[in-house]
Amino acid sequence: MASKMKLSIVTPQKKFYVGDVTEINTQTGNGGIGILPEHIPFVGMLKPSETRFKLADGTEKIAFTSTGLIKVTKTEVEMLVDASEWPEEIDVRRAKEAKERAEERLAKDKETGKTDTDRAEIALQRAMARLKTKNI
Repeated sequence: MASKMKLSIVTPQKKFYVGDVTEINTQTGNGGIGILPEHIPFVGMLKPSETRFKLADGTEKIAFTSTGLIKVTKTEVEMLVDASEWPEEIDVRRAKEAKERAEERLAKDKETGKTDTDRAEIALQRAMARLKTKNI
């Protein structure tokens, strides 16, 4: 049985992370998923979340990952996401402002029915995932 797998986290702007890992935990549209080497093949939609992964030396890495796709094979995991950030790269003020804006849009939608609820909910999920990744 393999003890590691290759993880690639790719955004439209860059290869955010490429390396060997022993475990990955993230969120899909169906809920949380934990991935170990030799996982059953899987393709799914990713939700904005705090993604955690362990390196071979036991070090745990944490990153914000946005919406996107995940493809899992027995030896490799590819995450194609809209955005990804390390905790130290997250602008807390900006994330809090985005959270407030999304909450206001959702509240306004209840009153008027004119806001794009899906977009506002995704924006809220992104902001909350960034804040969780930053441990706030």
